[in-house]
Amino acid sequence: MQRRHFLWTPPALALGAAASPVLAAPSIISSQSPILPRKGKGPRIVICGGGWGGMTAARYLRELIPNSDVVLLERNATFWSGPMSNKWLVDIVGTDFVNRDMLHPANQYGYTLLQTEVNGFERDKKLVRTAHGLIEYDFLILSGGIRNDYEAWFGNDQRAIEYTRTHFPNAYIPNQEMLSLKQKVKNFKGGTLVMTLPPPPHRCPPSPYERACLIAWHIKKNKIPGKIVILDPKPKIAPIGVGYQQAFEELYADIITHVPNAGVKEVDPFNKQIKTAAGDFKFDDAILMPPHQAADMVWKADLIGKDPATGKPTGWADMHNRLFHAKSDDRVYFVGDLMGAISPQFGHYPKSGHVANYIGKIVAQNIAERVAGKEVVARLPDNLCYMMVNGEPQEEISVKFEYEVDASGQVNQTQIDMDVRTPDLVKEDFDWINGKFRDFLGT
Repeated sequence: MQRRHFLWTPPALALGAAASPVLAAPSIISSQSPILPRKGKGPRIVICGGGWGGMTAARYLRELIPNSDVVLLERNATFWSGPMSNKWLVDIVGTDFVNRDMLHPANQYGYTLLQTEVNGFERDKKLVRTAHGLIEYDFLILSGGIRNDYEAWFGNDQRAIEYTRTHFPNAYIPNQEMLSLKQKVKNFKGGTLVMTLPPPPHRCPPSPYERACLIAWHIKKNKIPGKIVILDPKPKIAPIGVGYQQAFEELYADIITHVPNAGVKEVDPFNKQIKTAAGDFKFDDAILMPPHQAADMVWKADLIGKDPATGKPTGWADMHNRLFHAKSDDRVYFVGDLMGAISPQFGHYPKSGHVANYIGKIVAQNIAERVAGKEVVARLPDNLCYMMVNGEPQEEISVKFEYEVDASGQVNQTQIDMDVRTPDLVKEDFDWINGKFRDFLGT
């Protein structure tokens, strides 16, 4: 049995009694001890983050570079899918559908999976610092998703941040918040439920509206005397504006109120009050989404971009917009929602599971070309999102994004909204996600 086929935890820090392979590990393990000796003579590629993008990259790197030593670092014990999680909140799909084993694909595709926390990087030495020790790399992929920028609301007030995170979770990062939010929805007995939307760019742009629709369907189905107020910083619903507007008006007119231009100015979680550019609001309960930024690991790697005009951090990875590596370090690649801007025409690629999966494949191909000494080809992704707006009958709308490069070399985006809700799109949605799951989670 090869070492790479296991979820490995250093013996001194083992989380449970499960057997692990015998490795040449130091007798006293600290966060500064080297761990995971190299396997074979191929390149060592370390991937930080085991979501849609990270797991896809791991699978295709092993396929495209058979002698590669691929190590996937993930702090969570299991994989939670953001796509379909809104349906899970209202029991349209079960927990087993969105929560999957990560060891099976590691075994099937032959990469090493280590459950650990990434603490920092020494890029000059090509080292990742983890809670279990130091791991060296030849190439590094950062695929940690997003972080919630509560500091934009509360500064350094940790009491307000933790109170908001605990009492008004948004569950846009896979962790305990997902279970907390599901319990909140089940326990909601009525009153005003406020949802704040982050300003663009943010994770899965159409998904907050889907969440509002499905919670409204839950309220309607169970005859709960409740209302949902969506505080949207944008001037209108986007994307799939017509489809969502019709759902709000035709299905949930007495439940959902959409408030445009409602950028958040101040949040008082203790007194349940929010001040916005569109007015002040009180609430009985809330799902509070602050602005999104690139995951902490990008900040720790000192690879956050800066606005050329102001010099302030953009909040997103500073990367080559066609080849997805860091501008200042071509041994570091970015995959998924933490990526920086792509084009002045549309800004960022949609921060979606579909794009993360696609970019994971592209980055794997790019690294394989470099290892083989070939010219690296700049490739384009696409994007496809399905959103359920009604639970009985089940009906969905969707949006597709296509990309092309113009004569000047700029990437341009074409958006195609499918605004007519239909059960046919529900079938397409499940076919789509089952195909994606097979792609990076294995058979």
